[in-house]
Amino acid sequence: MKAFLDFDIYVRQSLLILFLAGLLFWSSIASLLPTLPLYIANVGASKQQIGLVMGSFAIGLLLFRPMLGKLADGGGRKIPLFIGVIVAAIAPFGYLFFQSIPMLGFVRAVHGVAVAAFTTGYSALVADLAPPAKRGEIVSYMTLATPIGLAIGPALGGYLQAAAGDAPLFLLAAELAFIALLGIGFIINPPIEQHPSANSQQSNFWQIVISPRVRIPSLVMLLVGLSLGTVHTFIALFIQETGVNFNAGLFFTIAALSSFIVRIFSGRGSDRFGRGLFITFGIIGYTLATLLLWQGNSQITFIFAAIAEGAGGGTLISMVVTLMTDRSLPQERGRIFAICIAGLDLGIAIAAPVLGYVAEQVGYRQMFAYCTALSFLALLVFLTQSNKNLSDSLRFASGRGKDHYYLNKS
Repeated sequence: MKAFLDFDIYVRQSLLILFLAGLLFWSSIASLLPTLPLYIANVGASKQQIGLVMGSFAIGLLLFRPMLGKLADGGGRKIPLFIGVIVAAIAPFGYLFFQSIPMLGFVRAVHGVAVAAFTTGYSALVADLAPPAKRGEIVSYMTLATPIGLAIGPALGGYLQAAAGDAPLFLLAAELAFIALLGIGFIINPPIEQHPSANSQQSNFWQIVISPRVRIPSLVMLLVGLSLGTVHTFIALFIQETGVNFNAGLFFTIAALSSFIVRIFSGRGSDRFGRGLFITFGIIGYTLATLLLWQGNSQITFIFAAIAEGAGGGTLISMVVTLMTDRSLPQERGRIFAICIAGLDLGIAIAAPVLGYVAEQVGYRQMFAYCTALSFLALLVFLTQSNKNLSDSLRFASGRGKDHYYLNKS
């Protein structure tokens, strides 16, 4: 945490407020994760309809990320932040007022816009404020807001729903986001520097998508997103099927704790040894997690799988965000974040229907075997394609070489 002491007091204050806003935002979003399916079931939805409503969240994520990334580059980082928290403050009332399945699906899709907007603005603003020499450390510290919020939110939401009912639950989710909105107004919004560069010609959306500096990390995030989405969707059902006496909620608690611990150390290490080594470590974490689940038949196996999954997520996601910061100019940073993170969104969104179909054909256990193969494929892609040629990629991915796509800009 010493890195923050070197900052100007206004930058330090902005990062602190931004972190607290992120913590409140993710607590608001997460408070509905274990409780909203119960609410939807209580209004008369079938299991399939519950899945459709919950899955509608990805529609807002996928459709609006590119637009919000462009907005972050053109209008400033605080605009998508404001959009994110305003939508997060309003959407909970939609669940309360509309109880038909189509309208609940629409509200859930709108709620997805909140995450697309907030994460795009948050990542870009942190990247703007963090000095290049300590970028990995600052990004890792700032992304701690996510696992902490994902740990606090479900506990608050579950307790309030059980103790007081649905209306206070939705009011809590709205109030958390509203408090975050009040704080964002005090955050400084530094001007977006315009750097002329050969890379600036790749400002078109599709040119950015096909650029190897973005394409390969996005593909890795897509493949990992398939595994991540599968684990989060089916782990409870799989544990139940195995007959092992292990609470699925404990799996996520252990994973969140593991993610928290890893983020504290990985960012500083990446500033010293490079992003590639830690991205490799993160992909290996996901591969190991699904491998353990494939063979899972005891409590200790599920505990180690949760540790590996948390370590993988805590390292990979923050390191890819840092890598994209390294590889982008300030005037294109929002779009690049949006495109790369959209790879993860897409993987998570299609994981349930695609891998769910696989599970119907071969069972949950073999489904995790397919996930292991997908994660291992992501590892192979990164090891061989992450830089300009095979040898450079291998050196970068193992922490022995530099990133040839690095842009030495603030």
